[in-house]
Amino acid sequence: MELITMRSLKSLKSLTISSGLIGIIAIAACSSPTPETKTAAPNPIPTPANTSEPTKATATKNSDKANDKPSGNNGKANQGGQVVEVGAYHLELVAINEDGGVHIDLFLQNGSDHSPIPDAKVSAQVQLPNGSKKTLDMPYKTDGKHYGALLSETVAGEYKVVILSEIKGEKINGRFAFKR
Repeated sequence: MELITMRSLKSLKSLTISSGLIGIIAIAACSSPTPETKTAAPNPIPTPANTSEPTKATATKNSDKANDKPSGNNGKANQGGQVVEVGAYHLELVAINEDGGVHIDLFLQNGSDHSPIPDAKVSAQVQLPNGSKKTLDMPYKTDGKHYGALLSETVAGEYKVVILSEIKGEKINGRFAFKR
């Protein structure tokens, strides 16, 4: 009987040690830092009502997201809007709430020196808070060196914007969002 008890104690001791090691490994696995993708905090869009509202900015270039990078230290907002660097280009969207809607400005610039690109074809596809969509042509405004349009919507909520631009045959798209 003593032999069985010793064997049982050894099994119990092994089981306790094994359980303890498994617990330690589980705790270590849960608490070890995982690699994080570092993304830049999106720039807020200034609005008269609330200038500290966070917004989203992402970019796509011919559906190749590997070469796109949201703004970080390299793509600083010159106009106080959301910035997206797409390849060799700098896109900055500024949305300003007005009584009759939202004035949307796009500063389309060369990424290297931030010189304006006046000869692009630019439009905005806007998804309204209710899910419906509107397309806006955005003509170039030489006095402000940007593209712009008025979205005549006054519904509160999040607006998602896809900027579609064509620069000398190259399609450059930027994704943005703002709240009204």
